[in-house]
Amino acid sequence: MKPGATGLKRIIDATGYSMQGLKAAWINEAAFRQESILLVVMTIVSFFMPVTKVERLMMIGSLFIVVIAELINSAIEAVVDRIGPERHELSGRAKDIGSAAVFVALVLVVITWGSILFL
Repeated sequence: MKPGATGLKRIIDATGYSMQGLKAAWINEAAFRQESILLVVMTIVSFFMPVTKVERLMMIGSLFIVVIAELINSAIEAVVDRIGPERHELSGRAKDIGSAAVFVALVLVVITWGSILFL
């Protein structure tokens, strides 16, 4: 077995795979597009809010967590769908748990932004 790339070549290859993943998510996942647009818009909005740098970082960070959760959820859904179209309890559970991760991340955004702006 040939060993994988190392050093700078490995980093370049990994970056390329990551860009392919982001492109695939953008093309195939409406939720990813919506949450990415939300990230950009709300990040810009945060710079017009009367908050400290640390508060802004927390606000923006919570938005990134949503996008990260959506990417993981989309990956889970793709793998489950690849296995087959038939319904299976474990497949449904995997998809539901992935969706729950995105929901919890969105709740974190509401709590973070709400706590900073209204408390």
